[in-house]
Amino acid sequence: MVEPLHIGVLALQGAFREHRIMLEKCGAKVTEIRRLPGGSPWGGLEMFDGIVLPGGESTTMGRLLVDEGLLEPLRTCGQAGMPVYGSCAGLILLCREVEGPDGALIEQPRLGLLDARVRRNAFGRQADSFETRLDVKGVACDMEAVFIRAPVIVSCGPSVEVLCRVEGPLGPSPVAVRQGRVFATSFHPELTADSRFHAWFLNICLAWRSAGGFPS
Repeated sequence: MVEPLHIGVLALQGAFREHRIMLEKCGAKVTEIRRLPGGSPWGGLEMFDGIVLPGGESTTMGRLLVDEGLLEPLRTCGQAGMPVYGSCAGLILLCREVEGPDGALIEQPRLGLLDARVRRNAFGRQADSFETRLDVKGVACDMEAVFIRAPVIVSCGPSVEVLCRVEGPLGPSPVAVRQGRVFATSFHPELTADSRFHAWFLNICLAWRSAGGFPS
């Protein structure tokens, strides 16, 4: 009998429960990560087939990652090839550079796994939140997507593939991207009834496991 995929969902702050529910709906085993499991050079994170970084408040999440000693181990796992997906604030944590709403670069703890520059709250305040339907390349057509105080990617390196764009305050902007096994969306697929994005991510995680996972 094949063991279900084991996904770690960062649960320091934000909408982690919704990701857990969606992943379990897709058949995965899910553990909420609040501290390092420990017991190995990878901090115990090698028990997972993939990691999800939820939406929330990216500054708070970044600070808690540092306080709990999770920032460097998570970065190391991503650099080693473990699949990582971040939504909204999770996207911000993944990016190499972060802008404030005014476009000025700001410093905050982040993983920097994604060769991209992101602008926080680019679509505006909570009152400017909206829903739309998107075609996400390689994932699904006509997907429901929820944008809440959403960031957008301002620029990205040549290794980053844009999966979807949305017309926004900066023009047609990337809101779903991929770099190797690192994935990020400005929107929240976990806040809809559509599980196709999570199912697609789990297929990437299955391929990672089948290929042998972490290098020995």
